[in-house]
Amino acid sequence: MKPASLLLLRVSLGLLMLLWGADKLVNVQHGLQVSEFFYFGLFGSASLLKAFGVLQIVLGLLIVLGAARRIAYPALAIVTATTLIGVWRSIVDPWGWYLEGANVLFFPSLIIFAAALVLAAHRAEDTLSVDAKREHRRSPYSTPGRSTVQA
Repeated sequence: MKPASLLLLRVSLGLLMLLWGADKLVNVQHGLQVSEFFYFGLFGSASLLKAFGVLQIVLGLLIVLGAARRIAYPALAIVTATTLIGVWRSIVDPWGWYLEGANVLFFPSLIIFAAALVLAAHRAEDTLSVDAKREHRRSPYSTPGRSTVQA
Protein backbone atom coordinates (compact mmCIF):
# COMPACT_ATOMS: atom_id res chain seq x y z
CA MET A 1 0.00 0.00 0.00
CA LYS A 2 2.78 2.46 0.89
CA PRO A 3 4.60 2.20 -2.48
CA ALA A 4 1.33 2.78 -4.36
CA SER A 5 0.48 5.75 -2.11
CA LEU A 6 3.92 7.27 -2.66
CA LEU A 7 3.54 6.71 -6.41
CA LEU A 8 0.21 8.57 -6.40
CA LEU A 9 1.68 11.37 -4.30
CA ARG A 10 4.74 11.61 -6.55
CA VAL A 11 2.75 11.62 -9.80
CA SER A 12 0.27 14.22 -8.52
CA LEU A 13 3.05 16.54 -7.32
CA GLY A 14 4.96 16.05 -10.56
CA LEU A 15 1.89 16.85 -12.63
CA LEU A 16 1.39 20.00 -10.58
CA MET A 17 4.95 21.09 -11.42
CA LEU A 18 4.28 20.31 -15.09
CA LEU A 19 1.14 22.46 -15.03
CA TRP A 20 2.84 25.34 -13.24
CA GLY A 21 5.76 25.19 -15.69
CA ALA A 22 3.53 25.02 -18.75
CA ASP A 23 1.52 27.99 -17.46
CA LYS A 24 4.71 30.05 -17.31
CA LEU A 25 5.42 29.21 -20.96
CA VAL A 26 1.92 29.46 -22.39
CA ASN A 27 0.50 32.30 -20.31
CA VAL A 28 3.48 34.55 -19.58
CA GLN A 29 1.22 37.47 -18.65
CA HIS A 30 -0.33 35.40 -15.87
CA GLY A 31 3.13 34.55 -14.56
CA LEU A 32 4.08 38.22 -14.56
CA GLN A 33 0.92 39.08 -12.59
CA VAL A 34 1.63 36.32 -10.06
CA SER A 35 5.21 37.54 -9.71
CA GLU A 36 4.09 41.10 -9.15
CA PHE A 37 1.38 40.27 -6.60
CA PHE A 38 3.00 37.46 -4.59
CA TYR A 39 6.75 37.88 -5.06
CA PHE A 40 7.20 41.67 -5.20
CA GLY A 41 8.03 41.49 -8.92
CA LEU A 42 11.24 39.51 -8.30
CA PHE A 43 10.53 37.23 -11.25
CA GLY A 44 9.04 39.99 -13.37
CA SER A 45 10.90 39.24 -16.60
CA ALA A 46 9.19 37.26 -19.36
CA SER A 47 12.43 35.50 -20.33
CA LEU A 48 13.17 34.62 -16.69
CA LEU A 49 9.65 33.24 -16.24
CA LYS A 50 10.02 31.13 -19.36
CA ALA A 51 13.33 29.74 -18.08
CA PHE A 52 11.66 28.92 -14.75
CA GLY A 53 8.83 27.30 -16.69
CA VAL A 54 11.23 25.01 -18.54
CA LEU A 55 13.02 24.11 -15.29
CA GLN A 56 9.70 23.42 -13.61
CA ILE A 57 8.63 21.14 -16.46
CA VAL A 58 11.91 19.23 -16.20
CA LEU A 59 11.44 18.99 -12.43
CA GLY A 60 7.88 17.77 -12.92
CA LEU A 61 9.02 15.03 -15.29
CA LEU A 62 11.74 13.92 -12.86
CA ILE A 63 9.22 13.82 -10.03
CA VAL A 64 6.62 11.86 -12.04
CA LEU A 65 9.24 9.29 -13.00
CA GLY A 66 10.97 9.23 -9.64
CA ALA A 67 14.30 9.96 -11.29
CA ALA A 68 17.23 11.89 -9.78
CA ARG A 69 15.30 11.91 -6.52
CA ARG A 70 18.24 13.08 -4.37
CA ILE A 71 18.14 16.34 -6.33
CA ALA A 72 14.53 16.46 -7.50
CA TYR A 73 12.84 15.96 -4.13
CA PRO A 74 14.73 18.78 -2.35
CA ALA A 75 14.14 21.00 -5.40
CA LEU A 76 10.43 20.21 -5.18
CA ALA A 77 10.44 21.14 -1.49
CA ILE A 78 12.15 24.45 -2.31
CA VAL A 79 9.67 25.28 -5.08
CA THR A 80 6.66 24.46 -2.92
CA ALA A 81 8.16 26.32 0.08
CA THR A 82 8.65 29.38 -2.12
CA THR A 83 5.00 29.19 -3.13
CA LEU A 84 3.99 28.76 0.51
CA ILE A 85 5.94 31.86 1.49
CA GLY A 86 4.37 33.80 -1.37
CA VAL A 87 0.85 33.05 -0.15
CA TRP A 88 1.54 33.22 3.60
CA ARG A 89 -1.45 35.50 4.19
CA SER A 90 -3.75 32.74 2.96
CA ILE A 91 -2.19 30.29 5.40
CA VAL A 92 -2.38 32.58 8.43
CA ASP A 93 -5.79 34.09 7.60
CA PRO A 94 -7.47 31.97 4.87
CA TRP A 95 -10.69 33.99 4.76
CA GLY A 96 -8.97 37.36 4.77
CA TRP A 97 -10.64 38.55 7.95
CA TYR A 98 -7.51 40.41 9.07
CA LEU A 99 -5.00 40.28 6.23
CA GLU A 100 -5.65 41.88 2.88
CA GLY A 101 -4.84 39.69 -0.13
CA ALA A 102 -5.63 36.36 1.57
CA ASN A 103 -7.64 33.75 -0.30
CA VAL A 104 -8.84 30.42 1.07
CA LEU A 105 -8.11 28.80 -2.32
CA PHE A 106 -4.38 29.18 -1.64
CA PHE A 107 -4.51 27.35 1.70
CA PRO A 108 -3.68 24.00 0.00
CA SER A 109 -0.17 25.38 -0.62
CA LEU A 110 0.55 24.24 2.94
CA ILE A 111 -0.67 20.74 2.09
CA ILE A 112 1.38 20.66 -1.12
CA PHE A 113 4.53 21.66 0.78
CA ALA A 114 3.82 19.00 3.43
CA ALA A 115 3.32 16.41 0.67
CA ALA A 116 6.71 17.31 -0.82
CA LEU A 117 8.31 16.77 2.59
CA VAL A 118 6.54 13.43 3.02
CA LEU A 119 7.77 12.31 -0.38
CA ALA A 120 11.35 13.26 0.49
CA ALA A 121 11.14 11.64 3.93
CA HIS A 122 9.95 8.34 2.45
CA ARG A 123 12.28 8.27 -0.54
CA ALA A 124 13.67 4.86 0.45
CA GLU A 125 10.17 3.39 0.45
CA ASP A 126 9.29 4.88 -2.94
CA THR A 127 10.04 1.58 -4.64
CA LEU A 128 7.91 2.21 -7.74
CA SER A 129 10.29 4.89 -9.01
CA VAL A 130 12.82 4.81 -11.83
CA ASP A 131 15.65 5.33 -9.32
CA ALA A 132 14.53 2.43 -7.15
CA LYS A 133 14.21 0.11 -10.15
CA ARG A 134 17.66 1.13 -11.39
CA GLU A 135 19.20 0.60 -7.95
CA HIS A 136 17.50 -2.77 -7.57
CA ARG A 137 19.01 -3.96 -10.87
CA ARG A 138 22.52 -2.78 -9.89
CA SER A 139 22.62 -4.31 -6.43
CA PRO A 140 24.33 -7.72 -6.33
CA TYR A 141 22.55 -8.47 -3.05
CA SER A 142 19.01 -7.71 -4.15
CA THR A 143 16.40 -10.39 -3.87
CA PRO A 144 13.07 -10.46 -5.68
CA GLY A 145 10.40 -8.51 -3.85
CA ARG A 146 12.86 -6.79 -1.50
CA SER A 147 14.11 -3.27 -2.01
CA THR A 148 17.76 -2.42 -1.38
CA VAL A 149 17.32 1.33 -1.71
CA GLN A 150 18.57 3.24 1.32
CA ALA A 151 17.62 6.72 2.46
